[in-house]
Amino acid sequence: MGRWQPGAQGRLQQAAMELIVERGYDGVTVAEIAERAGLTERTFFRHFADKREVLFAGQEQFAAGVVEALTAAPPQLTPLEAVVAGLAAAGTWLNDERRAGSRVRQGVIDAHPELQERELIKLARVAAAMATSLQERGVGHAEAVLAAEAGMAAFRLAFTRWVDDPGEHDLPWHLDAAVEGLRAVVA
Repeated sequence: MGRWQPGAQGRLQQAAMELIVERGYDGVTVAEIAERAGLTERTFFRHFADKREVLFAGQEQFAAGVVEALTAAPPQLTPLEAVVAGLAAAGTWLNDERRAGSRVRQGVIDAHPELQERELIKLARVAAAMATSLQERGVGHAEAVLAAEAGMAAFRLAFTRWVDDPGEHDLPWHLDAAVEGLRAVVA
């Protein structure tokens, strides 16, 4: 096995998903993931803290993209509109090419409470980052938190609908629908 081969993180993620599909999440070890990827366990741990993190790689880039888009949103937008603009940027990253993989990943997460907890923690961090960004735009603390949390609730619903969608609508379409539902509920 060569050291520092290019694409190691992606190969580890692909190997992990293949093995999880074949044997289930609990039936796969870090050693088996590394072996399938043609890498060492040590290389695995250079990229991931543990097996669970293979499913959550990319969350930092996701959060950064959302916050960047929120920050760049026009200043005349309401706090919720700015949050939605930020979350809509996820649609460029979570596109139709990633839908099948996202569906498998979400199925694994849904089947394991410890992974559900990890997912909720990661999404809470994104919501907190959005609230901070809103405050930097001059929005009060309480309004920023409410807008970020409401936007994240709409995003979670949109994501669930998107992975279940056979391909008729993209993630931004589902996000718009979820936000309209949110507005109807609070009207």
